[in-house]
Amino acid sequence: LAGGIILGVALWLRHDSQTTNILYLQLGDKQAPNTFYVGIYILIAVGAVMMFVGFLGCYGAIQESQCLLGTFFTCLVILFACEVAAGIWGFVNKDQIAKDVKQFYDQAFQQALMAESETNNGKAVVKTFHETLDCCGPDNAIGAVTPLWRDDLCPKKDFILKTILETSNCHKKIDELFSGKLYLIGIAAIVVAVIMIFEMILSMVLCCGIRNSSVY
Repeated sequence: LAGGIILGVALWLRHDSQTTNILYLQLGDKQAPNTFYVGIYILIAVGAVMMFVGFLGCYGAIQESQCLLGTFFTCLVILFACEVAAGIWGFVNKDQIAKDVKQFYDQAFQQALMAESETNNGKAVVKTFHETLDCCGPDNAIGAVTPLWRDDLCPKKDFILKTILETSNCHKKIDELFSGKLYLIGIAAIVVAVIMIFEMILSMVLCCGIRNSSVY
């Protein structure tokens, strides 16, 4: 059940419309940074393997097989080690992921403002960011005044004052998007780790109990 829940959360994060709209973008020959998906793929793999290992543990307990329970314990130790490594990787790279996406957006924004934007897809990339995140412009003076003179790039608003007050810069929105998703990944990883620890303890207790009560 825990494996199924983790797999479901990971698949939801993988196919979330906001992240897929942004991370599938391509600016000329450059692909949007998709380092974020590394953590998602690890969660998918862990969830799928947990479902199989859970079945192995249940079957081993029903059959009172020390071999199957020992295999179950070994698989859990390997999964736990992989999850800890993934957690360390995520903690180290949590700021870098948003930074890479912001740099990609800034490059597209600069191209969209220049005359050469007619010959590339910078304008389309920027509009996708703006429509997906409901934002306009980077975190600087140019970004602050962009809604006033580039209606072709920014989401349409009813009034200029409302545009200034309500439209957030895209750097802030990108930070909020990925910090929220990484927060969910972190919670899922902690829950899985706690469950794994209890599973390892209980599997060893059961294995020892079977050994001590064996008539052979």
